[in-house]
Amino acid sequence: MAMAAISPESQMNQRTWPCNSDGGPRFTAISFIGKHVNKNDNRRLTNNPTNNNFQINPKNQDFADFSQLPDDVLLKIAANFTLPNLRAASQVCKSWCDGLKPLREAMLFLKNGKRFKHGRGGVKPDLNKALESFLKGATLGSTLAMVDAGLVYWEMGRKEQGIAFYRKAAALGDPAGQCNLGICLLQANPTDTEEAIKWLYKASVAGYVRAQYQLALCLHKNRGPSRNLREAVRWFLKAAEGGYVHAMYNIAVRYSVGEGLVQSHKLARKWMKRAADRGHSKAQFEHGLSLFSEGNMKKAVVYLELATRAGETAADHVKNVILQEMSTSCRDRAMLLADNWRPLPSSSH
Repeated sequence: MAMAAISPESQMNQRTWPCNSDGGPRFTAISFIGKHVNKNDNRRLTNNPTNNNFQINPKNQDFADFSQLPDDVLLKIAANFTLPNLRAASQVCKSWCDGLKPLREAMLFLKNGKRFKHGRGGVKPDLNKALESFLKGATLGSTLAMVDAGLVYWEMGRKEQGIAFYRKAAALGDPAGQCNLGICLLQANPTDTEEAIKWLYKASVAGYVRAQYQLALCLHKNRGPSRNLREAVRWFLKAAEGGYVHAMYNIAVRYSVGEGLVQSHKLARKWMKRAADRGHSKAQFEHGLSLFSEGNMKKAVVYLELATRAGETAADHVKNVILQEMSTSCRDRAMLLADNWRPLPSSSH
C-alpha cells in the first residue's frame, strides 16, 4: 500500500523563532547568575500590581544561564529546527554555536539528499544516494532528515525501517514524524489505532494541519475509543482554517448537511469555493453546480471545466449542456479563464 505521508520539505521555509535570523542584529549571551537587585527597586517591583509577570524573589536571585545548557540537551531541543532557526540559535552565544554545529552539518546532508531525491541541481534522481545523505543527517540528530529517511525507506518498500525513523523523529517532537507515524500505524496489519491517535493528537496540538485532518477522520469514523462527532468537526475546522484543502471540502459538506455544525448554506458555499479555488476537484464540480443553479453560466463552466480536467467525468456532461446555451464568444472566454487559472496557495502540513 502506498504511503500517503507528506514530506516536510516545505517546512524548510518556515520561521518560527526568531523571525529575523538573516541579516538582523546578532544575539549575545546574557548571564543572569549572581545579579544583585537594589532593595528599593525590588520592593517597588514586587508591590506594584502592574508588574504581575515580573516579580523577584529576594531569597533567590540566581537565574538560569541558558548558555550553559549541555550539548546533548541543546541538540534535543533543536532537533527539529529548520536551517533559518538553526542559524538564529547559533548566534545566541558561542556555546550554542559550537553545540549546534552537528545540526548545521545535518542541514547540508538534508539539502544534498533532496537534490538526489528530486533530481535537482544538475543531478539525476537517485534514491540510494538520497537515502545515504538523509541517514547521515539523521545520525547527526536532525529530525527533518529522519523523516525524509523514513519516506525513502517507505518508497523502497522497507516499511519497518521507515516506521523506525518516523518513531525516532516523533519521540523528539517532530510533528511531521508524529503525523507520518500515526498514519503508518493506521495502515499497519494489524492496525494500532490507539497509538496512532496518540501521535496524531500530539502533532495536531502542535498545529500540523495534515495530522489535524487525519485525527478528525479517525474520530469521525469511530476509529478511536468512541465516535465523537463534535470533536471530529472541531479538528476538521482547525485543519480547514490552517489551509488544508481536504478539510475545507469536508467542512463545506458538514455545513451543507448540518452534521456536527449548525446547518448554513452560506458557510457551506464559502468553504466549498475556498476548496475549489485551491484545486480540490470535487469542490470545483460542486461549486460549478452551485453557480449553474444561480444562473452564473460563465463561471459555472470555468469550474466545471477545471473539475473535468482534474478527472471528474460527471462534470464534463453538465458543462457540455451549459455550453450549448452559450454564445461562441462566452464559451471562448470561459475556456480562456480556465486555461489561465492557477490554484491559490494551500497547506500540506
